[in-house]
Amino acid sequence: MDDEAVEYEKRHVHEVYQDIAGHFSSTRYKPWPVVDKFLRNLPAGSIGLDVGCGNGKYLAVNKDVFIIASDRSNALTEIARQHQPHSAIVADILSLPHPGDLFDFALSIAVIHHLSSGARRVQAIREILQTLKPPSKSNRVNGERWGGGGGQALIFVWALEQKDSRRGWDRGHEQDVLVPWVLKSDVRSKSNSEAPVSSPPISTTYHRYYHLYREGELQEDAMAAGARIVESGYDRDNWWVILARQA
Repeated sequence: MDDEAVEYEKRHVHEVYQDIAGHFSSTRYKPWPVVDKFLRNLPAGSIGLDVGCGNGKYLAVNKDVFIIASDRSNALTEIARQHQPHSAIVADILSLPHPGDLFDFALSIAVIHHLSSGARRVQAIREILQTLKPPSKSNRVNGERWGGGGGQALIFVWALEQKDSRRGWDRGHEQDVLVPWVLKSDVRSKSNSEAPVSSPPISTTYHRYYHLYREGELQEDAMAAGARIVESGYDRDNWWVILARQA
């Protein structure tokens, strides 16, 4: 079953983002408010991860922290590397190369919903969780945000409940969906410079896999991974959660 999931995600996630990386990056430039606030509230000198960083748009939000970014797409990673002095590497969210118990914070923004089984989504949260600093035993009572409470991770996923969006999904809709991405490429390119000037653009439609999270499901997955929920909410057709390791 896992082999089927790997192949499915390769076809409907990894290969798609590799092909659309440049176009995708051009549409992703403004930080979401909840993520922006999370990053700006970090203490100076914090070190963290951006797992599934895409084009790295969050790397420049807080100049006083250092972020190691990673993405499964090497094309997107190359774009993210432009955000110096932060680093960006190619890595799989289900097998992160980072040492455990080390990081002050982590981000995973619009990534986990691309995993095609519940077990894989829980494992992804578990992978992120184990990289975080554990809570300080000496400051368990008042250690939240950010005293001695250990590292914290902010995770965003697409919501099922977004009836007011152009997509129109809501409760009762299928949770596992393929979402089209239309990529238009001008045939008057270097590889086809002799094409007639009047030639129309060529459109290619890709289909990206998403698991649409119902209300409460992200918290359930986080707790199944062994996390402690610090805060959660809904923003811009997404469910989000801030989590930490158990004391």
